[in-house]
Amino acid sequence: MNDRQSPETNGLAVVSLVFGILGWTLLPLVGIIVAIITGHMALGQIRRSGGMQTGEGLAIAGLILGYLGLAIGLLVLMLVVFGVIGIGLLAMFA
Repeated sequence: MNDRQSPETNGLAVVSLVFGILGWTLLPLVGIIVAIITGHMALGQIRRSGGMQTGEGLAIAGLILGYLGLAIGLLVLMLVVFGVIGIGLLAMFA
């Protein structure tokens, strides 16, 4: 009989991936934040589990989606802010 347990997928890794996808679709800000936080938590739990948990790829995918969404969101915010400043400067000197 086999007494050895098979590894289980970490639940936070799944949550990270799901919210990473939601961050690009239905919940832009909340999904990104949840994906990043739970992705880091999942990686820590998986590494501390001693091989009893899997899902590192899921957590990394959630982190990638989260950080990409964050970077693109910040880039768009910067473009909007600088665009408004630029329009204001053009109006001032016109």
